[in-house]
Amino acid sequence: MSASPQTPPRSKSWTVRTREAAVEALPPERLLPDGQPTYVASWIYVFGVASIASLIVIIASGSIIALKGPAWWHETGIGHFFNSIHMWSVELFFFVMVVHLWGKYWMAAWRGGRVRVWVTGAIVFLVAIPAALTGYVSQQNFDAQWISTQAKDAMNSVGVGAFFNLTNFGQMYSYHILLLPIAVVLLVSAHVLLVRRNGVVPPFELDKRAAGLAAHQPGGSGPAGASAVPEPGAGGPGAQAGDPS
Repeated sequence: MSASPQTPPRSKSWTVRTREAAVEALPPERLLPDGQPTYVASWIYVFGVASIASLIVIIASGSIIALKGPAWWHETGIGHFFNSIHMWSVELFFFVMVVHLWGKYWMAAWRGGRVRVWVTGAIVFLVAIPAALTGYVSQQNFDAQWISTQAKDAMNSVGVGAFFNLTNFGQMYSYHILLLPIAVVLLVSAHVLLVRRNGVVPPFELDKRAAGLAAHQPGGSGPAGASAVPEPGAGGPGAQAGDPS
């Protein structure tokens, strides 16, 4: 009679424990999959990637104009160009993000244990709003003055005017180029990692079909709503877009 295999002792090194926990939570085949389910080819799944692409342009153009300063972005041709790139990338970011949020709302993207995916995406939208507002009041022109003097009454009405002073350029500029962008990037990173871990939410039709297949399998039925839809990186002929199998 062979001896049962013993569980190896847990390492005392915090780096080893951290690495093992990270690999267990997000295996490499999920973090960097070589294929996706075929339904990801639908246009509704494009707007999330478009949001990330526009965010990258926002950060790149914003970093350039932040280094040069207001005199550069108001008085030089190249400054006007980068200022316009920054503004229109923000407009695109909010447009595609709103479409992405509404699309996932009507798809009930929190299905299958994906609540944290949905929550982090919604919080990104809420944090991006003050990030855009602080950008508008940091323009250093009459437009910024009018927006800040009108919006300060709204801040005072909810009791945060003493802490979030829209007429204070230094405070608004710090929020706009440092604190709020860091929060947005961290939340977007967490959102993407959660999508990688839990997989892309399938359409309702596939969920119902998978639940029906699970219920009619011989040897007992699975739990209600159990999904047989292949996860990203999973094998199976025809299950992956771009999979040569």
